[in-house]
Amino acid sequence: MEEEARKLLEEGIRKKLVSPGKGELSTFPNGTKVVFHYRTSLCNGTVLDDSRTMGGRSKPMELILGKKFKLAVWERVIITMRQGEIAEFTCDTKHTALYPLVSQSLRNISVGKDPLEGQRHCCGIAQIHSHHSLGHKDLDHLQAHPEALVFTIELLEVLPPGSFQLDVWAMTDQEKLELVPQMHEEGNSLFKQGKIAEATEKYYNGIACLKNLQMKEHPGDEAWIKLDLMITPLLLNYCQCKLLQGQYYEVIEHCTSLVFKYEDNVKAYYKRAKAHASVWNEAEARADFAKVLQLDPSLGPSVAKELRAMEERIRTKEKEEKGRYKGLFNCSAPPATATTG
Repeated sequence: MEEEARKLLEEGIRKKLVSPGKGELSTFPNGTKVVFHYRTSLCNGTVLDDSRTMGGRSKPMELILGKKFKLAVWERVIITMRQGEIAEFTCDTKHTALYPLVSQSLRNISVGKDPLEGQRHCCGIAQIHSHHSLGHKDLDHLQAHPEALVFTIELLEVLPPGSFQLDVWAMTDQEKLELVPQMHEEGNSLFKQGKIAEATEKYYNGIACLKNLQMKEHPGDEAWIKLDLMITPLLLNYCQCKLLQGQYYEVIEHCTSLVFKYEDNVKAYYKRAKAHASVWNEAEARADFAKVLQLDPSLGPSVAKELRAMEERIRTKEKEEKGRYKGLFNCSAPPATATTG
C-alpha cells in the first residue's frame, strides 16, 4: 500500500484512506465495470459535485475501465481501491483540466438533459481554450482558472468483464446504431401502456446515442444529416411525453430547434403550439396553430378543439383574476375620526 501511495504521489495524486474496504484488491482488467459514489471539492472545501445529491437523487457513477473516459485520473485512482473502500484523492491541476466538461455532462444527465448539450463540435482541449460558457458559473471559473481538486470516492461494486450487460455509452458506434430502433419501439410500447416516465427514458437514451454519434461528424455533412433525421422522430416522441408531464418550456425549446432546421415539420409546430397555450403564450400559440393549418389543413378539427380549450382556459383565468381584484378594491378603509386637542 505504501508503494502504491508513493507512486501516486510521484504522479501528483495524494491519497488519504477514510475507510478501508474488504477482500483482495482486484486486478481491474480492461472491461471491468466499477460503480462508485463521488464528491468533488476544491482544496478549500467548497463542494462542486456530489453524486449522492446531484439532480435531487442519489445515483452512483459507473465506468467501464479501458474505454478512455475523458477524466483519466478517476480510472487511475480507482484501481488502487478495494470494494467498499472510501478514500480522498487530491489531484494536481494536470489531472483535473477536463473536469469542467465532465461535470457539465454529468449535471446534464442528472436533470435529464443531453449530456453533450452546450458543448461545441470540437475536442475537449479546444473547448478548454475557448471562451464558451458551460452554463455554470463555478465550472466557467474552474475552466478559466484550473486548480487542484479533491475527489472523495466510495467504491461500491467491481464487476468483472462479461458479468454484466454493457451500458449504451460503452458500446461501439455500430452497436449503438443497431440498438436505437429497439429503444424507439420499446418507448412506443411503454407509451401505449401509459408508462410515460419509462417511455421518456427510452426516447432520451435513443437520442443520446445518436447525438453521441453525431458529435463525431461535421454539421451539415451527409452522415450528420442522416443521424439528425433519425433523432427527429425520437425527439418528437420525447416532447409528447414532456407535454404530458407538464414540462412545457422544455417542449418549446426542443420544438423550436426542430422548426429552425425543418420548417415544414407540422408535428413540431403542433406540439410547440400546445406548449405555448399551456403557459399562456396566446399569440405564440395562435401563430403556431396557424402554421399547422397552413402545412396540413386536414388538422383543422384538432386545431379548432385546441383553440377552444385555450380560449376557455383564458376566460376562466380572467374571471378568477377579476374576482380577486374586485375583492381587493372592495376592502375600503374605515372613515377617519376627527379629534380635538
